[in-house]
Amino acid sequence: MNPQKQAELQQHLDAIAKILYQEADPAELTTLEGIEKNVRAQAQKHVLPQLGVFLSTRRQTGTAENNAP
Repeated sequence: MNPQKQAELQQHLDAIAKILYQEADPAELTTLEGIEKNVRAQAQKHVLPQLGVFLSTRRQTGTAENNAP
C-alpha cells in the first residue's frame, strides 16, 4: 500500500474508532478484557459485515470479468 493510501486508510480508521468509542459503554472500557470484548463485538456487528459485502462484491465482479469472452 502506498503512503498516500495508507494515510487515507488511517483517517477513515480514526473516524470509525471515534464513532465506535462514542457508542461504547464506558463501564466496559475499564479493563483490557472489557476493551477487547467491546472492540470485537462492535467490529463484528458494524465493520466486518461491510468488509464482507465489499470483498464478496469485488470477488463476483472479478469473476465475471475473468469469465467474459
